[in-house]
Amino acid sequence: MEESVRLAVLADAEVLGWLVVGARAELPDKKGGDVVQRLDPHRVDPSARVMAAVEDPDTTVLLGCIDGTPVGYGLMTVASVSDGSLQATVDELFVDPEARSVGVGEAIIEALKTDAMERGAVAIQSTALPGDRATKNFFESQGMVARAIIVHRWLDGR
Repeated sequence: MEESVRLAVLADAEVLGWLVVGARAELPDKKGGDVVQRLDPHRVDPSARVMAAVEDPDTTVLLGCIDGTPVGYGLMTVASVSDGSLQATVDELFVDPEARSVGVGEAIIEALKTDAMERGAVAIQSTALPGDRATKNFFESQGMVARAIIVHRWLDGR
């Protein structure tokens, strides 16, 4: 098996749609996932957001592949922050569960880091849900460490 990463293009709409649906399907099973879903401004049509990102010059959408078949994706934005520097944010990173632990996620994040540096970003960040040890460990293996914790409480007795 050979892992590879390539830029997503508009012709990838079908496979990106499938991957986005897969990513969203995991959320309800994760601690905090219900909150992420509720607050997602693209909840109604997450595929549309990813396809718009494919054409956005400030956003990078990559497909992670095994033997040329897409099995994951990463979506990263680069924006100026208050000190004038550029910050990269990995907004979405997903690998199909059956294709995990073979290096696809690592290849995607490495390509995103390279792209961020080439664009002049001084830092890169992402989000891991509380209790999602696998995601936290993945990001830590890439040299990324937690720097904030978001706390939440339902007010309607849930």
